[in-house]
Amino acid sequence: MSERRDLLVSIANEIKTYREGEIAQPTPEHVDRWASQFTPANQVAFLREFNHVIKQTFITKDNFVQFLDGLLTNTALAGSNPGVYWANANFLKIQRRGQSQKQMVSLMGERLAERLGLDITRSGSPQGEFIYLDDVLFTGGRISTDLTAWIEGPAPNNAVVKVITIALHTSGHYYIESRKLREAIARSGKNIRITFWRLFNFENRLYSKNTSDVLWPTSIPNDAAVQAYVATQQVQLRTAGNLGTLGIFSSEAGRNLLEQEFLIAGVKIRSLAQNLLDFYRPLGCGSFGVGFGSTIVTHRNCPNNCPLAMWWGNPDDDSGALHWYPLFQRKTYASAENVFNDFDEL
Repeated sequence: MSERRDLLVSIANEIKTYREGEIAQPTPEHVDRWASQFTPANQVAFLREFNHVIKQTFITKDNFVQFLDGLLTNTALAGSNPGVYWANANFLKIQRRGQSQKQMVSLMGERLAERLGLDITRSGSPQGEFIYLDDVLFTGGRISTDLTAWIEGPAPNNAVVKVITIALHTSGHYYIESRKLREAIARSGKNIRITFWRLFNFENRLYSKNTSDVLWPTSIPNDAAVQAYVATQQVQLRTAGNLGTLGIFSSEAGRNLLEQEFLIAGVKIRSLAQNLLDFYRPLGCGSFGVGFGSTIVTHRNCPNNCPLAMWWGNPDDDSGALHWYPLFQRKTYASAENVFNDFDEL
């Protein structure tokens, strides 16, 4: 087979469980249709780097199972008697938008039953700590909203809260831990201590842009549309030469190609929609620069904090605002209106 075909097969196999049972399983042909929308001369190199990155950032259900299993008997979290700890733990079900918490709690229930013989529906006690489960922290907005309402509402006067996600992005973590949640606790007058547990930190703070683990361009493509878009934004470029703290990119050249191609495609996508909110930036929904730039996708859904070109569009539209073929079709695509008003991370 050609290198292109090998890469298409590899990517399709890596993401084969994406929204399993909800949409058709990704095939090499599906990946090819998506990749064919990028600069023709760069497509093989683009696929080569994307294949390298997605193998490290696509999170399967098995990955979540392994993560939770490791936590169950982690003495730093559950102490020397994990059975007692988890039997007393109070699992919060306070997520106002999305389904990730519900599904994570359900998965945790399966692991508790299999590994420790516990029934999660019977867990919880006044002496137990509170567990806020979610899949990945991106901007932190959803976790902040949920916990702020709980802290200022039904939370007890004294509590320890463990926020557990498989991965977090450092800017969102810093924002909610040092500001939003601390302010909510101060307003409530309660004694609440919150700690975060995760497997991976994805660096994306502005002052650490040169060692970031997200898509963060070193230059602006020589493309008129991109140049015009960037002129309307405050963009701080990354200095080339570092592959990030996690090393998810294969090389600076490969990373740069992904950043350039996703930026060009994202600007093109924005041009398809009239009056698109500024929040929808080429490299992913966010509030600064050219976009959030995450490359994390879970088996359950693709966050809108990833580049628009990964998830935007309707496979059945051949014109209009959704005329882009998505690699990861999001659950929220019931209509164009939903696209423009969906602010959930996942």
